Amino acid sequence: MVAGKLLVTLLTLGLLYHSVFAAPDTAAAWRALLASALTGAGRGPVLLALALVPVNWGLEAWKWWRLARHLEPVSFRRSFRAVLVGLTLGFVTPNRVGDYAGRIIELKSRRLDALGAVFLGRYCQLVVTVVAGSMGLLYFLLVFYLRNYPASGLGVTVAALALNAAVLLPLYRSQLLLTALALIKPLRRFQPYLAVMPTYPARTLHAVLALSGLRYLVFAGQFGLLLLAYGGQAPFGPGAAAIAGTFLLKSLVPSLNALADVGVRELSATHLFGLLGQPALPVLSASLSLWVLNIALPSASGLLFVLRLKVFRKKKAVKPLVAS
Repeated sequence: MVAGKLLVTLLTLGLLYHSVFAAPDTAAAWRALLASALTGAGRGPVLLALALVPVNWGLEAWKWWRLARHLEPVSFRRSFRAVLVGLTLGFVTPNRVGDYAGRIIELKSRRLDALGAVFLGRYCQLVVTVVAGSMGLLYFLLVFYLRNYPASGLGVTVAALALNAAVLLPLYRSQLLLTALALIKPLRRFQPYLAVMPTYPARTLHAVLALSGLRYLVFAGQFGLLLLAYGGQAPFGPGAAAIAGTFLLKSLVPSLNALADVGVRELSATHLFGLLGQPALPVLSASLSLWVLNIALPSASGLLFVLRLKVFRKKKAVKPLVAS
């Protein structure tokens, strides 16, 4: 167990070094971010985006607190620590599955149900991402690709609305999701982990979904601020659509780890903002800086909690031996 946690620590530090210092594009964006924060007109937007980092993850901790207290009494402080530990573990695991382990470790009981609670929180965030992102991509399809094809545009609009309804349905009718899993043999093994979902009342789902929306707005606002700091001049509405479309495209592509998300987001952002006539360099710099602020730096701070967790668990393991 100790060796595994030390391995996570080393992998995280290695990936942080590789992504921030060794990769030329990321290193250049990082140096530009520091320069903008210290001098120039971009200092204000960058500092504001930096100030929103604890707000971003504070909202995520609030979400987890609302979900976890349904399972056992838990403080907001423990919830915040669990989110940071999960972020660090998720940094080095495929599709960030370490996020599940990081949050479950902080619970004392009902850890099987906690898997469903983590999934529910991530699903609520996905719902917001899909709803906003589908509207953003719909804007680009209608304006840039289907302007002269009204029938096709109508069909795509109806498909987008149907997609949003289909995404919302499992959230408020989770029993249907469990029934569907039971009917599909390869997915049947996931049913016990998600069995806790129908036990959440509608008011909790409303609250978690609202917090997911607030966090999404914070994240999108940070992107806009960083784009402004690097000289981007996209109109507000189309720029918001490009940000929403970027987030959706990134979320739909599985990744090996948090580092792999970088390329997906940058490719999506440069393409969508390119349609708006924005040069690639400011968009690329803003997107990379967004990743550094919201993923790399919090992952590094989460290492402190991972190491403390190792010490605490070691002490707990020694006490029974002494007592006996």
